[in-house]
Parts: sequence; C-alpha cells; structure tokens
Amino acid sequence: MTEYIEPASFDHLSPERVLDAVDSIGFRCDGRLLALNSYENRVYQLGMEEGPPLVAKFYRPLRWSDAAILEEHAFVAQLAAQEVPVVAALGDHQGSTLHQHLGYRFALFPKHGGRAPELESSGTLEWLGRFLARIHACGGTQVFHSRPTLDPHTFGRQPLDYLLAHDFIPADLRAAYQGTAEHLLDGIARCYDRAGQVDLIRLHGDCHIGNILWTDAGPHFVDFDDSRMGPAMQDLWMLLSGTRSEMTRQLLDILAGYEDFCDFDTRQLVLIEALRSLRLLHYSAWLAQRWDDPAFKVAFPWFNTQRYWQDRVLELREQLALMEEPPLVI
Repeated sequence: MTEYIEPASFDHLSPERVLDAVDSIGFRCDGRLLALNSYENRVYQLGMEEGPPLVAKFYRPLRWSDAAILEEHAFVAQLAAQEVPVVAALGDHQGSTLHQHLGYRFALFPKHGGRAPELESSGTLEWLGRFLARIHACGGTQVFHSRPTLDPHTFGRQPLDYLLAHDFIPADLRAAYQGTAEHLLDGIARCYDRAGQVDLIRLHGDCHIGNILWTDAGPHFVDFDDSRMGPAMQDLWMLLSGTRSEMTRQLLDILAGYEDFCDFDTRQLVLIEALRSLRLLHYSAWLAQRWDDPAFKVAFPWFNTQRYWQDRVLELREQLALMEEPPLVI
C-alpha cells in the first residue's frame, strides 16, 4: 500500500477526493455532496447509494495525532454505549473509525438533525444538566493520555506567547495587549488558587449552543473534536449568559438536573470568569494559527485589524474586573 505524507493544508481536498476517500473504505456514495459549516475541519454530508446520508469529517492536518483522535472516538463510543445522546464515529468492516486517503485523515458519522435548544427554558436547562452530568460521570472514569489538559498554561500562556512571537498584534497596541493579558493571567491564577485542587475529567470541551442539537426526544451532543481534560465547569459556563442574576438562575436550573447524576463541586464557581478569560485568549491565537487558511480570511474578515485588537484590549480589561467580583452564589 502506498503511504502518503499528511498534507499541510486542505488545499488539495477536492470534492472528487472526498467521494473517493469514502468509497475507499466501502461506503458507496451516490455523488451528492454538501459542505457543512465547520472551520476547524472540513465536514460534508454525503448521499449514499443505500441508506440515509452520512457525514464525513476530514481532520485539520497536523493538529491531532492519530492517538488523540482515537481517544476522542473511544470516549464518545463509551458515552454512546451508556445511552448518552452523542454521535459516535462509524467503524468500517474491520471496526476502524479513523481512516486515511491520500494523507488526509477522516471519520464517518451518522447524520443527526436538530435545532438549537431554547436556553430561556428552565426545563431545557435542567434536561441539558442531566445529560452533561452523565457525560462527566463517564468522563471521570478514565483519563486522556494523548490529549492536552485545559488549564491556564495551554489556554492562556501558550496562546499569548504565540501571538507575541508571530507579531499579530499591531505595534502601537502590543504593549497594551501584552500588559493587560499578563494581568489577566495573574487574575486567572488567583481564581485557580481560590478554587483549590479540583478534579480534572474528560470533557466535551466546547459545549456551546452550536454543538447541542435538540429534537422532540431531547438534546444530543455533537463534535467532541475539542475534548480534553479539564474542570467540569468548562462544560457548564458557556450555557450561561446575561446579568449576574440571570446567570445564577440558569446555573441553578442546570444543576437541578446535573446533580441527579453527578455531584457538583461548588469550589468551581470561582472558575467561571477565569475560564471565560482563557477562552478569549485562546480564541485570538486559534484564529492567528489558522490565518493562512483561505477559509478563515473569508469567514473572519474583521480579524487582525486595528479595531479587532483595540476591542480585545477592552474586552480583557472587562474580564479583569469580572474576575475580581465574588463568584455566583447558588
């Protein structure tokens, strides 16, 4: 068998190669191909000669090792085996879930539709809390060995160092951004110190509303691509928004369902704004690291402009103030 070196980009991933890749592992496409909304990877809905459409995800080159991708697949398969509503990768006739074609690595998934959940509903939040608790209960039974931990270093220090080393920040804003970010990292460290030693578990990792699909049967969770070790609060805080009182009510609704299946460590409340701050630092570096991808320049035309970095400085300063406030009380 010919071995291929993984390409450095998606430049040569044509529709024909997508169809050939799926055909190469025994799934016969009928030629219908629809590109789905995804920036990190390339994701397509494919019509099949027999049966319903499938979804093919081609992994961003050079991002994850094979072992890290297979850890994600194994975690989601473990959740599915426990009847948690997730979408697990399909195996081929040999049971393999990670495949390669011309160097591109990909996986196939059953197609699951749905709509965004209505987070204004207490019942919806409680329902989501129950399923997040089941994910976390399962996530705490094993550890990832090939995937990183979400912590102040990987989501804070490393992103900041990348932005500074690659000169993305305009010269006239560099000192302001760097100084504010350093103060932010100090504030994040204080939040972690106040929380103490919290458990790190396998998480969804990117549990925003776009990765939760709702049907009449309830929610199901998709896209565990960012799954990693971290505190349970990481999968909860992104469901909170609005004023302090509104977030308190939302969190109480989530925990009303969550604690049916899993205990919640209230020390993690102090991490809410720290984790939000880490996501802001990480997001700017995430965009910067992919700025050579033409799809990013089309999707994020406002990135790397003077206005973008001015807004980021103000945003980080707001986070500094928020981290100094007392945590939510539940």
